[in-house]
Formats: sequence, structure tokens, C-alpha cells
Amino acid sequence: MIAFTRAVPSTIVGCELTHLAREPIDLAVAVAQHERYEVALREAGMSVTRVPARDDLPDSVFVEDTAIVLDEIAVMTRPGAPKRRDEVESVRDVLAAHRPLASISEPSTLDGGDVLVLDRDVYVGLTARSSLSGVQQLRAILSPLGYTVRAVPVGGCLHLKSAVTRAGARLLVVNPEWVDPATFAGWETLPVDSREPHAANVLWLGSVTIVPEAFERTNARLARATDVRLVPVPASELAKAEGGVTCCSLILNNRPSADY
Repeated sequence: MIAFTRAVPSTIVGCELTHLAREPIDLAVAVAQHERYEVALREAGMSVTRVPARDDLPDSVFVEDTAIVLDEIAVMTRPGAPKRRDEVESVRDVLAAHRPLASISEPSTLDGGDVLVLDRDVYVGLTARSSLSGVQQLRAILSPLGYTVRAVPVGGCLHLKSAVTRAGARLLVVNPEWVDPATFAGWETLPVDSREPHAANVLWLGSVTIVPEAFERTNARLARATDVRLVPVPASELAKAEGGVTCCSLILNNRPSADY
């Protein structure tokens, strides 16, 4: 398993914001927290590879938004924020060595943070960053590969994965104020504590689930609901940039091309 990450840019203070008021971001703390996140990935068995840094792109640490990586293909996105579109090319160059590539084309938009893959079902949030035509393009790319692609209404948050993520083999953690849990029929859903609305973003890696350490109430609920070991990491500074623990990596199975 490979986890692709990208360094925190010194320009992170100029990041895009949609639902949060701008707060000061401590760059040194953000860098240290991101490095701790990478340690957690390595301890979970990932091989961590950094995509070339882009200090000129304030949101570039959020590498998840640039691609959807599946076993058969990597789909390069077209981010909804115009200033983020230059993030994609350098990630494309790295992924080309591991997957056949497809792309979302203009005028459609799609952020990777809006795409939740649950086995062969792909849920895509309809948000300010991802358009219906982007969902339709993704469906055209993935349907021939046996995936079902569904559009999901989302409200009150930046991305679908701000509202729901996978936390275990058949378990999702969800903020029911931002997305309807009934959307995910056949999956067990665990609601976040209402005092921790941003706690639904976790990163399930099979043997462990990385969670933001700040959300103690939701993490306690999650610990009771699953046998998967939780790995809390500090994430306060990138959270000010509307980032979560899924945002900072692209995870892929390092399989030989003959398997496609």
C-alpha cells in the first residue's frame, strides 16, 4: 500500500475557505502535525511517498482532491476552486507510473474529497466544489469497470467526506445534519456527537482507523462500535483550512499492471 502525501506549503494561510471563518494558522505546528500524520500512515503499514511540493499553491497539502484512485484506474479531477486546478498536473505525473489515467474535463468540476468509494459503489457529493456534470463524467468513466456512481446531496460542509467516511469493514461515521444516513443502505452508520460536527472525517486503513484527536466524544463512540484500533493524530491547524485526515493522502494498492 502506498500513501501519497504533499508537504504543507508556507502559503497555507492563503487557503480557500467556504464554510469557516479565516483564523491564523501556525505553520510550524501544521508542519509538525502533518509529519505526525505521515508517521501514523507508516505505522499502519503504508509506504509514504511525497508528491513534489508546491509552495505556490496554498491548498496543495490536500492531495486527495486531485484524484480518485481505484485498483483499475486513477481519475484526475478538475477542482471546483479555480486556484486549485494547477495542483492536479504534478499528481498526474506521479500516478501515471501506477495506474491508467482518465480525467474530468471542463466545464465540469469534481473534488476528490467529494468522492466516497464503498466497495463497488461510488458516492459523489453535490457541493460547491463538485457539479452534477462532474458526477456524470465520473459515471461514464467508472461504469464500464463495474462501479455504480451515485450523486448525493450535501449541505453545510465543504465535501461529502466532511460529512461521512468509512470507519470499518461495514461501518460509516456520519454527521446526519450534513448528509442523510439513509443514503448508504446496507451500511451501519454511527452519528457523530452533535458537539463535534466535523468528526465524521476519519481514514480507515483496514487494520487501523486514523482519527483527529480533538473529537474525543465521537472517538469514544467509534471505539465502542468497532474492533478496529483507532489512531488519534493532532490535526487542529489544517482543520482551520477546512482539511481533515482523509484530505492529506491518496491511498492505493501497489498492484502490478498485469492485474488490471
